[in-house]
Amino acid sequence: METTLMSDVSKLDESLLHGKGSYDTVATPGPETSIPAPLEFPEGGQQAWLTVLGGFLVLFCTFGTVQSFGVYQDYYSRVLLSERTASDISWIGSMQTFLLFAGGLPTGKLFDDGYFHHCLVCGSLIYVFSIFMLSFAQPHQYYQVFLAQGIGMGIGMGIIMLPALSVTSHYFCRRRAVAMGVVIAGSSTGAVVYSILLNNLLNGKVGFPWGVRTAAFIDLAFLLTTNVVMKTRLPSRRETPNAKPVNMRAILSDGGYWLCVVGAALVFCGLFVPFFYLQVFAELHGLPKKLAFYAIPIVNASSLFGRTIPNFLGDYFGPFNIMIPCTLVSGCLIYLMLAATGMAGVVVFGILYGFFSGGFISIMVPAVASYSQDLNEIGSRIGIACFVIGFAVLAGTPIAGALVQPHHDGPYIWWRPLVFASIVVLAGGVCFIASRQILSKRKSTCVL
Repeated sequence: METTLMSDVSKLDESLLHGKGSYDTVATPGPETSIPAPLEFPEGGQQAWLTVLGGFLVLFCTFGTVQSFGVYQDYYSRVLLSERTASDISWIGSMQTFLLFAGGLPTGKLFDDGYFHHCLVCGSLIYVFSIFMLSFAQPHQYYQVFLAQGIGMGIGMGIIMLPALSVTSHYFCRRRAVAMGVVIAGSSTGAVVYSILLNNLLNGKVGFPWGVRTAAFIDLAFLLTTNVVMKTRLPSRRETPNAKPVNMRAILSDGGYWLCVVGAALVFCGLFVPFFYLQVFAELHGLPKKLAFYAIPIVNASSLFGRTIPNFLGDYFGPFNIMIPCTLVSGCLIYLMLAATGMAGVVVFGILYGFFSGGFISIMVPAVASYSQDLNEIGSRIGIACFVIGFAVLAGTPIAGALVQPHHDGPYIWWRPLVFASIVVLAGGVCFIASRQILSKRKSTCVL
């Protein structure tokens, strides 16, 4: 999912490139033996960069939309679903995010088995159909919004995101960090574009139906392009029946790995609270409407740098050594959001939180992958982690919503959700520290 994962994968690939690996071997004619053939990567070329472009567009449409949900949260609470509590509205975004993550478990296996284009076409159709259906949702009809945006769009996102991320590794080894950096940049770019676009359309003369349809037509164009330009290159698991099977028992009994997964789940339980509520927070503290509208874009623009710079640092210092400081700083910043009640405070908080939270999001996956003993384990470990994280995301923001506004039309009590989010993020950081110690003893190195 993120760039530094490619450093870990590249190290495994290096052994394969020199014929030392046991994965993806090619049989050559011989009386009794088959000789492992080194994997070769084009490291560029037209098709490789077209696939990178496709991955960029998929993350633009999927994760970019997830990170823009704060715009919908604000609009629904004031206009479309004004009779609902903050927690009720948060369930829409959290369900969407849950399905985005949880979809990685089945689609990861489907991708490994050679169903890349099936996933891409099916997921694109479900996603585009659902966002068009959202534009027809009637005011105060909660179930219509929940089904279209929470369930439909979430399922579509979950089907297409992980395969679109994974296919980039078919073309790059040494330059994989650069290629994945471009793909990951799509999420923050989409979040900035959609949050600005939707704020101006939903709250302007265009209104909700055509504002959502405008975003839907952009998604349609981008996902059509994606389906045309993205192609796989390496043989699937179905085409390599002699490939080494994944040792699921070893994965499920790996205590250090599960400490890392639990830590990631705790962090994600609180990490999206500012993404969902910062715009509402700014408006209720009397900030100018224009600045409040740009609170989420500021976070997402800063996140663009947070998802690239820490990744490259992780290549040199190790993903855990970068992820742990990013996590702890993010946890502290969530608590300090209580003090960001002025114009300068919101801007500074948005910049800092966007950078450090983006650093965690991007480097969490390579940290999980650090526990892999073989190249073919990486997909399974990431899929399991994403599935568990999905449940944390599903619960986190609705809990925060119930804490901030216990009753409909009641006052917003900000310290409760922010303290909750800060504590669970910091608890996740403690789990990462313990997990790193286990991995450090296992690998006899501090560069983790």
